[in-house]
Amino acid sequence: MSGAPWYLDCDTGIDDALTLGLLVAEGADLKGIGSVSGNLSAAGGARNTLDLMALMGRPDVPVAVGAHDPLDDVFHGVADFVHGANGIGGVELPHVGEPVAESAAEMLVRLAHEHPGALRVLAIGPLTNLALALRLDPDLPSLVADVVIMGGAAQVPGNVSAVAEANIWNDPIAAQAVFDAAWPVTMVGLDVTMLARFEETHRVDLASSGASGAALAAMLGVYFEYYTPVLGRPSCALHDPLAAAIALGTVVPTSAPVVPIEVDTTGGPGHGQTLVDLRSRFIGYPPQPGLRHRVVLEVPEGFGDALLEALSRLP
Repeated sequence: MSGAPWYLDCDTGIDDALTLGLLVAEGADLKGIGSVSGNLSAAGGARNTLDLMALMGRPDVPVAVGAHDPLDDVFHGVADFVHGANGIGGVELPHVGEPVAESAAEMLVRLAHEHPGALRVLAIGPLTNLALALRLDPDLPSLVADVVIMGGAAQVPGNVSAVAEANIWNDPIAAQAVFDAAWPVTMVGLDVTMLARFEETHRVDLASSGASGAALAAMLGVYFEYYTPVLGRPSCALHDPLAAAIALGTVVPTSAPVVPIEVDTTGGPGHGQTLVDLRSRFIGYPPQPGLRHRVVLEVPEGFGDALLEALSRLP
């Protein structure tokens, strides 16, 4: 379904940058991109997105600045220990273009009305903009084909707490609103993204593939430093790119049951946990009326190789 119109919502750090490259390389019809605070501020994420899209030959895609703060909290600051102070590993890119005047939530609503029933949404940061768009237009779910999110964890530990994944933890109230809405949601969480890896050999090969590849490889140095003690070797997890590949259909999950999903919004030790009800696994996850949440639990191996091949096609 890569020929469909797309809205991308992101907090452009390093794995978001890889995702932009994948979407461009695969020819995704990006109608607009919204930024949200997460890896860095929404304004900083928009700046990174504009500069990266220009580098990759797509300065035509409009970029909107989205929510700076989560719905019921304040932005806690840049995750510089993961993504560097500027969100892209300290790599400096020429500043090209400016964000559009509308907000990310307004952009999403507008695009949904321009492409009713066809617009696909890929959200790889906190879900604040999607929740704000739902407030702007409660009929939005009927206009959107589906939503794919990178976030959550079903059967594995979290990465910002024992149980919570960062994108959900950053705005659990918004995440619950997205799961409550009447649109199909595919959750691509840590169960699969932590197992999808970019190795040092991938990074070296990417560095010699062209200007875009060299810039992305340079960003990965900081990301690898963060992940080396987590994964035990110089490498990184491919969170956002894997979600994009699943959305595009270039990676087909081998296990992705449709089950109930809730979010812990209580503010206690479980804050931001995705509560994925897998109790029907012992009878093969039979269809249940009214369910629209798909959780990806298993994918084929080898995504790092496929991502390298795609990114090597960038200008």
